[in-house]
Amino acid sequence: MSEGRRSEDGGRRSEGGGRRSEGGQIMKIKKGNGGVGGDWGDWRWQMRHAVEGASSELAAFGVDLEAAARVHVRYPVRISPYAFSLLSRESPGDPLNRQALPDIDELADEEEMAADPFAEKGRAACCHGLKQRFPDRVLVMANDQCAMACRHCTRKGLLKGTEVVRTPAQLAAAVAWVRAHPAVREVLISGGDPLLLSDARLLALVRAFARLSQVDAVRIGTRAPVTLPMRVTAALARRLGAFKKVWVNTQFNHARELTPEAAAACARLVEAGVPVSNQSVLLRGVNDSTDALFDLCAALQRARVRPYYVFLCDPVAGIPHFRVPIRRARRIARELALRLGGLALPRFVRDVPGAPCKLPL
Repeated sequence: MSEGRRSEDGGRRSEGGGRRSEGGQIMKIKKGNGGVGGDWGDWRWQMRHAVEGASSELAAFGVDLEAAARVHVRYPVRISPYAFSLLSRESPGDPLNRQALPDIDELADEEEMAADPFAEKGRAACCHGLKQRFPDRVLVMANDQCAMACRHCTRKGLLKGTEVVRTPAQLAAAVAWVRAHPAVREVLISGGDPLLLSDARLLALVRAFARLSQVDAVRIGTRAPVTLPMRVTAALARRLGAFKKVWVNTQFNHARELTPEAAAACARLVEAGVPVSNQSVLLRGVNDSTDALFDLCAALQRARVRPYYVFLCDPVAGIPHFRVPIRRARRIARELALRLGGLALPRFVRDVPGAPCKLPL
């Protein structure tokens, strides 16, 4: 097969329309057929062909498959073909590799770190799948799956078996609880990734809360623009925009994640009237430098995505190799403020169990 030409997003496309990853693997694509035969642009095809567990495909990226199998037991491994195609075989420590590939360091013990530092399992007592930490907003767990199981995820050990709002009765109970608590003015739909639901299920969730007069905003927390951008279709974006209350919070952590496909997904939302904000996590070896965050924030601004937060890693077990010391984080925040105007400058914060709000560094 021909080596093909390099695409704008840093991957290589074969002459036949396939995408070659940096690892040299060819993903065959058959476009325009609704997924029959393998349609790269169909998000359901992407999920059916996700790399999972200690797959032999990981070995080309320097992953120890025996260690990966051990990690997978505790912290599941999943990578969409799209996200997999952005990884680098030539540089095992690549920022995108670190976010996607399992690492034996995930099993290291850390004192004072817990699988559920924010006691989210206990907070579902409001009703099934509904959690509340702050008086004016609630979290609705809409899904327990993601397009990519990010290695730094704060819920990496919680999603399996978590309470999810799935049935009409569960949704009705959640809506009734919100209606009975008029101080709630924001509803965050998260998980897992809500955009892995069908259009019908996602829109039903949004509609149920958006119709409440007390609710000013329905926020959707999703990494689909980053790891599964084909999921954000023009039709879905239009229908979300029609509610006039929907906001999307996503998580780009490195400028290379803002591929043309990802930028186009964000543009579809913005042009449909859905504001898009970005909540990065400060990750060692990924974006823990002023230059890396400058490049990311500038790219986000070009894509009309608001750089909103940069979080310190949560006090969750399984992510010791990602932690950045607070002193270094503060220095990066100061240096970044000297290089970026306010529109492109995120707030550096940390989420502390028991705190009444996000705490500035």
